[in-house]
Amino acid sequence: MAKIKFLTDSAADIPQNYVDQYGIQVIPFPIALEDREILDGVDYSREDFYALLNSLDKIPTHAQLNTYLFEEQYTSAWQEGYDAIIYTCINFKGSNTGNNALQARDLFFQEHPEAEGKFEIHVIDSKTYTYTYGYAVVEAAKRAQAEEITAQQAVDQIQDWLDHVKILFTMYDLKFARKSGRVSAAAAIMGGAMGIRPIMSFPDGESKVLAKPRGDKNVIPNIIKMMKEDMEPGSPYLVIHAAKQDHNEEISAACREAFGYPPAEEFLIGGVIAINAGSNLVGVVYRTK
Repeated sequence: MAKIKFLTDSAADIPQNYVDQYGIQVIPFPIALEDREILDGVDYSREDFYALLNSLDKIPTHAQLNTYLFEEQYTSAWQEGYDAIIYTCINFKGSNTGNNALQARDLFFQEHPEAEGKFEIHVIDSKTYTYTYGYAVVEAAKRAQAEEITAQQAVDQIQDWLDHVKILFTMYDLKFARKSGRVSAAAAIMGGAMGIRPIMSFPDGESKVLAKPRGDKNVIPNIIKMMKEDMEPGSPYLVIHAAKQDHNEEISAACREAFGYPPAEEFLIGGVIAINAGSNLVGVVYRTK
């Protein structure tokens, strides 16, 4: 069976225990704070980063991952005897990181012509964010570790999940989405004044508001209603958590009651996601019919 290296970036929000258990390589995004730069998921725990984020006057930014980083990863995998490396990437439409990964692939084969036909480099555009794609990497890595799938089958499995997955999430504080451009400044100001909590998704990689419930109490019932309409019956689903504990417990309980079984995973968003959406949010990830 092929020796496969699974590569992703820190915006995939894969829990550290899975990174360690399945040998997944995660490249951290650099995050620029007011006076210094940190590495996403490395220098702070997620909970500590939420507290830091909410204490800052200026919202941090993150940079793309450059070509050099990817060429370094490809070269290391080749030298370590891997047959294939599969990089599942943050949404191409939200970051130039994916294009850098593709450019690095071309450069690698120019510099290592002996690897042609012997070493595979797959770059997959997740068209989404957070553990929405991280989950697919983990599930494929599990099967590869058990020697159940080839590299191409792993790519196909990841792609199949990404082709059918849907994320729904709501931000209870719109200032981060306004700053990042996910929600226009005018809409964010009006929404905040009127108590509107937009439910958002990323169809084909594009940021889109799907519903606009008013008031916190209407958010989770609306998410559950939308899930019921197009979730594949009996399929695994994920619950997105962040800093607001009461909302976290509410959405988990609502999902259990609505579907009769618990989520496959409940996870915390990381730093890259938090600086674009804030730490006061909830959401779900599921496979559509």
